[in-house]
Amino acid sequence: MRQRLVIIITLVVVLGVLVALNAASYVKVEPTADSEASPDRSTFNSGATGTRALYDFLHESGYQVARWRESTSSLLSFNGPKPETIVVIGQTAVPFSKVESKELLRWVENGGRLVIIDRSPDLSLLPPSGNWTIGAHMTSFPWSDLDPTNFEQMTTGVKPVPPSQPTLLARNVEAILPSRFAGAITVAPTAKKNDEKSKADGQHNNEKPESGDTESSDDSEAADEATQNGSPQLGTGTKVSPAPVVNFTQERGPLLVEYPHGRGRIVLVSDPFIVANNGIARADNLRFAINVVIGNGGLVAFDEFHQGHTATHNALIQYFEGTPVLAICGQFALLGLMVIWSRGSRFARPLPLPKVDRRSSLEFVASMAELQQRARAHDLALENIYGRVRRVLVRHAGLSNSSPRAEIAARVAARSKLNRQELETLMRNCEDTINGARTNAKESLRMARRLRQIESTLGLGMRARDVRQAAEKADL
Repeated sequence: MRQRLVIIITLVVVLGVLVALNAASYVKVEPTADSEASPDRSTFNSGATGTRALYDFLHESGYQVARWRESTSSLLSFNGPKPETIVVIGQTAVPFSKVESKELLRWVENGGRLVIIDRSPDLSLLPPSGNWTIGAHMTSFPWSDLDPTNFEQMTTGVKPVPPSQPTLLARNVEAILPSRFAGAITVAPTAKKNDEKSKADGQHNNEKPESGDTESSDDSEAADEATQNGSPQLGTGTKVSPAPVVNFTQERGPLLVEYPHGRGRIVLVSDPFIVANNGIARADNLRFAINVVIGNGGLVAFDEFHQGHTATHNALIQYFEGTPVLAICGQFALLGLMVIWSRGSRFARPLPLPKVDRRSSLEFVASMAELQQRARAHDLALENIYGRVRRVLVRHAGLSNSSPRAEIAARVAARSKLNRQELETLMRNCEDTINGARTNAKESLRMARRLRQIESTLGLGMRARDVRQAAEKADL
């Protein structure tokens, strides 16, 4: 007990020291302020550069929105409800790999809709559309001490941009207000496209088709071009042109471009400020963001996997992240393992296990009785009982074991109320049976019962004698 007490006290002291060390070494990590130089465009971020305001507004307005925290491979193999639109905002914390870019574009080819809102997007997510290449680059970079909450610093010299043409993405939008750091989208034809166009112009000058055939010839060429580019069909005999559609054009270039890819579409917006918390309330930015993000409806998923919020993170561990609680729990687990190891280790020779005799006297008696009953050894059973009763009677009469039964019966009868003749006859019958006289189970049982009665009458039974002797010793 003393050794266990020492161990318990030692453990308590060690735990107290560990808790004190963790409390003393804990340094509270101050959250870093949002910066346009390294923005956090996650829908979980309620800061100036985050997009939580847009997400909460869409969710509370009844639109089907969700935070997508799975990898891009789940878009092709996910068995649950799949999104109609994937929204990728800003430069992600986890860049897209080549495999992920291919998987995402394959999902778009199968009919998905990809919305990219970034000043300098990943070119692997912007495949060419027919003979057109699409890209975007930054023309003005934010400085390190820029305050994203300062509206004047974000929009100095910027005028609201009206829509360039009436499209569905410009529905109910009079003008949007981008930031001064908006990227410039470039849409350029490839060299192959220019060569084919020159050849087509030369053939057109050489040939002089009739006026009635001009329109049909142009339609045929457009259809052939769309077929070669793999553009999807909208209906019977109708094909979608692969040419990108630009809108909201300013001096630097368009802020919005949309083009088909397979059976899906890709939308590129060159300024996250329009949908961020610090710019969503400016001009018609909110209406514009709804048109771009929602599209034709369906489930809209904001990519949080590449923003660093994967579904594999444990919510409880994430809640205590940055606190000494996790370190304390780890140290407790280490101490528990040490205690288990020390208790399970042997520091001396093995001690033999205690041998407990599980056999009882009643088990032996029951076994012998069953054996004698099956062997019909009535004389043997009677001999066991009579021999013990005769020794008790001799001791009660004050004689020796060699005394004749007549003398024993006379002396016992004189000291008790038993019939001398009956007792002597019983003793004679028992001795004759033991010596080989014929008997049966019924007669043997009768004589054994009579011997038990005599023993009980005289108070010479084993239990009665033990009780009497204990009482006599107590009186002394």
